[in-house]
Amino acid sequence: MAKMWAGRFSKEVNEKVNDFNSSISFDCRMYRQDIRGSIAHAAMLGKTGIIQQQEADAIIAGLKEILADIDAGKLAFDPEAEDIHMFIEAELTRRIGDAGKRLHTARSRNDQVALDLRLYLRDELETILELLHGLTAVLCDTAEEHAGTVMPGYTHLQRAQPITFGHHLMAYVWMLLRDMGRLSDCGKRMDECPLGSCALAATTYPIDREMTAALLGFGGVTANSLDGVSDRDFCVELAAALSLLMVHLSRLSEEIILWCSWEFKFIELDDAYATGSSIMPQKKNPDITELVRGKTGRVIGDLTTLLTMMKNLPLAYNKDMQEDKEAVFDAADTVKLCVSTMTPMIETMRVLPRNMRAAAAKGFINATDCADYLVKKGMPFRDAYKLTGQLVALCIEKNTTLEELPLEEYQKMDPLFDEDIYQAIDLDVCVSGRDTLGGPSRDSVLRQVKQAREKINDGK
Repeated sequence: MAKMWAGRFSKEVNEKVNDFNSSISFDCRMYRQDIRGSIAHAAMLGKTGIIQQQEADAIIAGLKEILADIDAGKLAFDPEAEDIHMFIEAELTRRIGDAGKRLHTARSRNDQVALDLRLYLRDELETILELLHGLTAVLCDTAEEHAGTVMPGYTHLQRAQPITFGHHLMAYVWMLLRDMGRLSDCGKRMDECPLGSCALAATTYPIDREMTAALLGFGGVTANSLDGVSDRDFCVELAAALSLLMVHLSRLSEEIILWCSWEFKFIELDDAYATGSSIMPQKKNPDITELVRGKTGRVIGDLTTLLTMMKNLPLAYNKDMQEDKEAVFDAADTVKLCVSTMTPMIETMRVLPRNMRAAAAKGFINATDCADYLVKKGMPFRDAYKLTGQLVALCIEKNTTLEELPLEEYQKMDPLFDEDIYQAIDLDVCVSGRDTLGGPSRDSVLRQVKQAREKINDGK
């Protein structure tokens, strides 16, 4: 295919240089956005009289035919084309003749690719947010079902205090809601149309930037032509938000990996979302969550690629910026794959409340409640803390628990103890008493579920 920019050159580009320079292998996925942008640009050129209206009409009709043929599989991308922009323009010119050559009037590939990328990522954002709505809804449903299922809460991976499984899951819901907020904010800053910036210095043609922005559904136009073509903040910001989202998914994955191990056995994954071993017939491996955990590094790497690519580029466009697409495409693809796979996995997993309760009964996770019992009877907290620690040491020595320790042993430590200590350290009482906003009690969890669902629905 002849290069659109070949007029300045007397030699053909070296074949290896052509392959090295080409981006159609990965930017071809933006063909719909490229055609949408070109249709809007052509409509504006016709409306302003920059080209004749019949030429604009022919261009728009030709572009729509090309779109239909690509969608139907009738038109394949030419691997010899430099990029998707040149491919579509060349195909348009082949079909409608000289009118196709007028499409690029008052436009550069610099503002064209900036536009296509914004349009593409805007569509990707919408898809990712919809997937996250589904995941948070499943987590809320499971949390509601297990709002009263007692389990041990951990710090340092040591049993710490009694909580509920619903409370634990809701912690991830709030993380994901923050992720959705960041993604939505990213979309707001992406909502500016760079078309009309041209190569870097705008144009002398009497274009109507507001018209093309409106036709493409943008809220406004970029304020500076240099910034319009050289800005990739929206790619970096999206990759950053996706990286943090993946960190949250990775943390949840790690917990699921622990929970379905025999050492915990709090949950069991559905057979459809686990794998086996080629040599150990008893194995049921949580490969999905392990892959999510591994792919998190991949998305963080995509963010690092974008930041490193942009860190020393002078204005305006530089060819380095071609590296933006593979990185941000990969980040979005990876997140979509992970979220869409984790959602049904969580929806179908079997929760094992008895095992959670049995784990909560060990590890003295009601020790803080024992100390609080003494504080409520007038003892300073630090004294109550020390005395309860001594009680725990005694229980370990006698191979018993605080619930099973005889009252006389309590009263040897301090006469403030009475029969009501056993109610105070009952696990259900310990959990139900933590009914403050954000706490693990059943009612608190149900309030969180209701609040989260309202936020999810507001975001739709």
